[in-house]
Amino acid sequence: MGALIWLASYPKSGNTWMRSFLHNLFRNEPTPIDINDITDFCIGDSGAQWYLRRSGGRPVTELTDEEIARLRPLVHRDFTTVFPDSVFVKTHNYFGEWCGVPLHTMDVTAGGIYVLRNPLDVVISVSHHFGETIDEAIAHLANDQTVTGGDESHVLEVHRSWSTHVKSWTEHPSPQLLVLRYEDLLHKPRKQFKKVTKFLGLKPSSERLERAIRNSSFKTLKAIEEKKGFKERSKKADSFFREGRAEQWREVLTPEQIRRIIADHYEQMERFGYIPEDYRDAVPVADMKLRDATGVVRG
Repeated sequence: MGALIWLASYPKSGNTWMRSFLHNLFRNEPTPIDINDITDFCIGDSGAQWYLRRSGGRPVTELTDEEIARLRPLVHRDFTTVFPDSVFVKTHNYFGEWCGVPLHTMDVTAGGIYVLRNPLDVVISVSHHFGETIDEAIAHLANDQTVTGGDESHVLEVHRSWSTHVKSWTEHPSPQLLVLRYEDLLHKPRKQFKKVTKFLGLKPSSERLERAIRNSSFKTLKAIEEKKGFKERSKKADSFFREGRAEQWREVLTPEQIRRIIADHYEQMERFGYIPEDYRDAVPVADMKLRDATGVVRG
């Protein structure tokens, strides 16, 4: 049996990119791996078929939230039987509990990789993915009750707000958790993806690392989707891979929308360097968290 390695992120923050990189790295093929084969390498933690195996034949749509929660640790143990070594599992769930049960079962967990992205850009991707207006997407990211799924193909995913999601995964540093920013992966891919291989205890050759980075680039993934489609594309979106670049918000969002996002997520945006210099006045000083000389946030 293998231990689980969670590939975690808030939706539209780089999870598919990370999964594709690792898939290409491990397969080490000369040409890019079809993104539609990604589920052969990485399990999705909300896949309803896993819960159906544990439901006694009852459709997952007939199970209550509490019943799904009680099945979750059993499903996670089932994941460990898929591969003999490490088992990579995609998750968009925040790191916490639902119906009194942890959303991630730690006694079968080896570690995790968490990718976060500037919420100013996330709102744009979320709006396209979920078929929302920008203002609706801004409210979506700020809603601490946000959940998705709960249908015949996916059990409920508990996202909560962008800030709660990020804080839940990153507030307690651990050697078993690697935290990466999407923007750093874009701007310094070799350095950042080498961190990933080191974290996993791998020592690929420079050639192998570069090939995996190249075969999982946004341009490559988008080209594969245009040719073959992508089964994870939302029915509300024209494509899954749309822009894939940083600071789209400067061209799309209004100053009022930018200030609203910063006000909603100031603390976590400040922690990860996402407050633009030209918007540092976005939150009145009286509303900011007090900070000591070390920069630690004091509630």
